Amino acid sequence: MGGGSKGKGQPRAMAPVGEVDIAAVRYEPRPMQAPHLTGFGLRAFVWLLESRLLGPLVTSVLKKQNNMTQMLQNTVIPERAMYYPEFPPQEPEQGVVVVAEDRDPVERVEEALRCLAPYDPSARFTSADDKNPFLYWKIRDFAYAYRSGITTPSAVAEHVIAGVEEWSNKKPPMPMLIYFNADDLRKQADASTKRFEQGNPISVLDGIFFAIKDDIDCFPYPSKSGTTFFDKIRAVEKDAVCVARLRKCGVIFIGKANMHEFGLGVTGNNANYGTARNPHSIDRYTGGSSSGPAALVSSGLCSAAIGTDGGGSVRIPSSLCGIVGLKTTYGRTDMTGVVCDAGTVEVASPLTASVEDSMLVYSALAGSRPMDKLTLRPLPLCVPNLVSSHNTNILQSVKVGKYTEWFHDVSDSEISNTCEDALNLLCSTFGCQIEEIILPELEEMRTAHVVSIGSEALCDLNAHYQEGRRTELTLDTRASLALFGSFTSTDYVASQCIRRRIMYYHMEAFKKVDVIATPTTGMTAPKIPPSALKIGESDYVVSANLMRFILAANLLGLPAITVPVGHDKQGLPIGLQLIGRPWGEASLLRVASAVEELCLKRRNRPSTFYDILKA
Repeated sequence: MGGGSKGKGQPRAMAPVGEVDIAAVRYEPRPMQAPHLTGFGLRAFVWLLESRLLGPLVTSVLKKQNNMTQMLQNTVIPERAMYYPEFPPQEPEQGVVVVAEDRDPVERVEEALRCLAPYDPSARFTSADDKNPFLYWKIRDFAYAYRSGITTPSAVAEHVIAGVEEWSNKKPPMPMLIYFNADDLRKQADASTKRFEQGNPISVLDGIFFAIKDDIDCFPYPSKSGTTFFDKIRAVEKDAVCVARLRKCGVIFIGKANMHEFGLGVTGNNANYGTARNPHSIDRYTGGSSSGPAALVSSGLCSAAIGTDGGGSVRIPSSLCGIVGLKTTYGRTDMTGVVCDAGTVEVASPLTASVEDSMLVYSALAGSRPMDKLTLRPLPLCVPNLVSSHNTNILQSVKVGKYTEWFHDVSDSEISNTCEDALNLLCSTFGCQIEEIILPELEEMRTAHVVSIGSEALCDLNAHYQEGRRTELTLDTRASLALFGSFTSTDYVASQCIRRRIMYYHMEAFKKVDVIATPTTGMTAPKIPPSALKIGESDYVVSANLMRFILAANLLGLPAITVPVGHDKQGLPIGLQLIGRPWGEASLLRVASAVEELCLKRRNRPSTFYDILKA
């Protein structure tokens, strides 16, 4: 624990972070200790947790089993608290184009468009072969099809409606959307179709179908956050800022996407509306909490979706469903109009089928709120210039950090080996270098993250929780909130002290490397227990495996992206995660684009797929 020591009768004391011998640190994984519960066992467990007499005893045992009590209550941490990500000054990125967040989103998208390779429809609207494997239609494919008269947004809307209704009417229900209004979708599509008929499309995003996670406001749809009641106590009066920016570009919103209730889980289980299924294998979870957004994009029913990521909730489902998930720097995107808009770990970010589409969507929705500009001092909003003559040289100079022992701490070596193969291919093709790094105190980071996100979530919900809404929540949400309620003010402050230490270690690593690479998740998509469908499931061990590599980006506010790089023996997708410096989204997108291109032939289309463009 960072060079900690303990004398007889004294609490453990961590060495000041600047005095820790990072080179001497050894990776010591500590498996999560918690029961896996569904059905009656879950009901009984929640009853115990919520009991005034027995609840404190149960949470105390859980925290001691996972070393949380010693870490937060019995350890002297010399660093002062960091209550939100504090970034040291960063050097400007190389080979980028500034799209300037104070410009209109349409202008920003057009600027990003000029940074992509020229569009060649002949390479897209032909039969797939070994040289040109086809997976997903991209945003520019739809734009071309609309402009050339191949199809219209209205025609595509009918295919979307048919697909959504088919998926929702399966037995058992597998709804990707919590709120869906076919008439409203047709109305939006008709307006877009008329713009194309008149020769006045707004942007390349005009007529492109998007899903919005249920905790982001998209007027006039309700925001339920996956619950049965939240829309009754929080009315939606206008679009969230990120949604409004997309609407300005002509985007068509298909509805509010399913999610893990209040985002307090990473499997995507939702006993209220039915659990979204993984299009690659419908007996498996999508991952969460942005379960519906990932399933919709992966199945081809929309080109992009906007989710929220406070604990991997964009990257985990993107990885498990074989798509691209970008988590932006904390404060890069205005969170006004997002249910969880006051936390210190959460961002709203895109899920797309390709890195190219992620870049276009990012250029439209990004832009800090005024207060964040003052406190965080973001670097200018940029995208990589992928058509620059310097692009290859920049890739050649990239140094990729890899903490080998951590990298291989996965449930099956097939995951880390597949990710390692992708990195080796990147290096052999472009001349990048892999540098060994060490990131100390990863278990402390896990504890600091759960205390931070848990305390902030409970603070947002506590008034409703105390006023009798508790029984309207799903059982696994109630279990999480009961655990969060056991955290003390000293636990929270200690976690913020740990946040400062973890930030130091990562900034030291970034003095040597440009990006840090890991598998996105420690396991591929887990199976859905049939007993979990009716009343939910609590499985912190699975959650810990899914979250193993994603927490630094949330606790420290760093940008990160997951790119599909292959499949395991069961055909389940494997994602490679790249973590960047603060405000380094453009550099991440450049490296991610190169990885995606190199691994394209290793990706498989999901078994459940809707071709909404050519249907």
